[in-house]
Amino acid sequence: MRKESSQPAEAVNPAGDSPKFRRRADARPDEVLDAALALFTQNGFAKTTVEQVAASAGLSKGAVYLYFPSKKALLEGLVRRAIVPTADQALSVIAGYRGDPRPVIRKFMTKAASAATGPSVFAVPKLVMREAVNAPEIAQMYRAQVLEKVIPALTALIAQGVEGGHIRQVNPELTVRSVIGPLMLHVMLAEVFAIQPDNGLELESLIDNHLGILFAGLEPEAEVKK
Repeated sequence: MRKESSQPAEAVNPAGDSPKFRRRADARPDEVLDAALALFTQNGFAKTTVEQVAASAGLSKGAVYLYFPSKKALLEGLVRRAIVPTADQALSVIAGYRGDPRPVIRKFMTKAASAATGPSVFAVPKLVMREAVNAPEIAQMYRAQVLEKVIPALTALIAQGVEGGHIRQVNPELTVRSVIGPLMLHVMLAEVFAIQPDNGLELESLIDNHLGILFAGLEPEAEVKK
C-alpha cells in the first residue's frame, strides 16, 4: 500500500507545478504588502521589523526578502501598488492636452479623491506624511515615484492654458502648489495634528469646494474696453 506523504502540497511540489501552488505564489507579494501596511500603520515604519511582517504574512523572513529586499522596498511596493497606477492614469489624461486646463484639473483631482476612498489606498499617502519627517528616505522615495511625475505634468498643463489665453496670467509652478496644496494640508491636519472636520475628511466635498474657489481665481482677466 502506498504511504501518503504528510508534507504540505508546496513542500511536495517545490517546482510549483499545480495551479493551486501557482495561485498561492502569485498572491504572496500582495499578502506581504497587506501585512506590512497593517503593521506600518499600527506601529510606525521605524518600529516595524521585516521579521514582524513575515510572521504576520505567515512566511519566513527569507521568503519576504525574495519579493522585497529591504523594509524600504516594502514601502516602495505599497506606493507602486496603491498610488502609481492612479497617478499614471491621471497623467495619461493630461499628456498632450491643449485647451482650458480646468476641466482636466477637475478630472485629475476627482480621480485622486475617488481612488483615495479605498482604505488600503488612502492609508499609503497618510503613512508617508506621518513618517517622512523622521525618515527622509521615505519622502525622497515618494517624490521619485509620484511627485516628480505629477508636478511637471500639471505645470505643463497650466502653462499651456496660460499661453492659450484660457486662464489668467499666473505662475504655473506656484499654481500647481495651489492646486494640490489644500488636499495635502487637509490630510496632514487630520493625520499629523488630529484636526478633522466634524463630518470626517469628506475628500470629494473638499475638492469640489476648493476647485470652485481656485477656478474662479483662474478666470481670464476681462479686457478693458476703450
